[in-house]
Amino acid sequence: MSNNEESSNQKITVNQLEPGMYVLSVRIKGKSVNVKSEGYISSKENIKKLIKAGITHLTVDPSRQKKVEKIDKILPEIKDKITPTKAKKSTNGISLDQEMTKASKLYDDAKSLQHKILNSLTEHKTINVLEAKESTDAIVDSIFRNQDALACMTRLRIKDEYLVEHSLNVSILMTLFAKHLAFDREIIEKLALGAFLHDIGKVLVPPEILHKPGKLTPQEYEVMKSHVDLGLEVLKENPDLPELVIEIVQQHHERLDGKGYPKQLTKQQISQVGRMIAIVDSYDAMTADRVYKVGMHPIKAFKILMKDAPDSYDNTLVEQFVNCLGIYPIGTLVKLTSGKLGLISRLNKNQPLLPFVRVFYNTRLNQAIAMEELDLSQTKHKDQIDCCIKPGEFNINLLRFFKAAFHN
Repeated sequence: MSNNEESSNQKITVNQLEPGMYVLSVRIKGKSVNVKSEGYISSKENIKKLIKAGITHLTVDPSRQKKVEKIDKILPEIKDKITPTKAKKSTNGISLDQEMTKASKLYDDAKSLQHKILNSLTEHKTINVLEAKESTDAIVDSIFRNQDALACMTRLRIKDEYLVEHSLNVSILMTLFAKHLAFDREIIEKLALGAFLHDIGKVLVPPEILHKPGKLTPQEYEVMKSHVDLGLEVLKENPDLPELVIEIVQQHHERLDGKGYPKQLTKQQISQVGRMIAIVDSYDAMTADRVYKVGMHPIKAFKILMKDAPDSYDNTLVEQFVNCLGIYPIGTLVKLTSGKLGLISRLNKNQPLLPFVRVFYNTRLNQAIAMEELDLSQTKHKDQIDCCIKPGEFNINLLRFFKAAFHN
């Protein structure tokens, strides 16, 4: 069987590559390279990147070629340098299980602090930035110990706490993103604080507009857009705030084509951190469950970000963001081809489509099973990811499961 499969594979030069082809492996100037994973070529842009990275030959599977619009598994970006940066290595060797208890408490404490900040803003129009900084510094510490624990927490949401959880998740995701891009620790701490505070002006928007289910009228949308300037007004009370914090609040709704707000900045005027926060903020908003809408799966959100780049979002940064979170982000609930349900517990940097999954339930038997972690890249596990699912589809209390899964 495998011999037949291999004989149907075809070696081609990079110039013969077309969108829709399924790539199994690549070669760079005569040497075989450990590509991040196999997958489809989604666009001509994708091909240019491979050429830029020095790829000369590829092995493709002609039997899996698809029309571009039907592509689901995209070949992840291959770095110019091929080797991962030091910043991506697992840090200090603390396991997910060890960090999970701390991360869970940190997340709850940071949520309480968000509530407190929003309340004091409503009552006194001021906030305690020092407390927020202590909280975000602790988030950065946790991510440097083991980044997967807080990444997991961002996948757990309570529908009626959107404003609080969104700001916290954006802070966590911004930290993960900046760490992935190998920013200095000191800068990462400023970005985490800026992301934590990016939406504080929203609490000053009338609640009937802020919580309105469905589409806002043009007038209501104008009021909603005022949250950026309202947030900046509040932060002016804190003259020592780093410029980067202000920049994040100012630019999180600006878009490269000048169609964002409040200043309709264009490409040249939007900084790198402004481009980063736009991606992170949009991704978290799209994947969040709200009272009036179900959040979308990460893969769908990634596709929308890719589709809207380079007009709205920075193309290279969107690809880096997908690379950072992984095609299946940590904490995503998936169903395997065997019918088992599990949570993505670790990324597999060399093969993003074959991560580690903690399985805990068998949908064919409709019962819980002994929990184990499968490394899908190991050939002994014949299982593969069939699809991402929503906890509601199987009536799972994900929060309760998480606590059980990581506090054995």
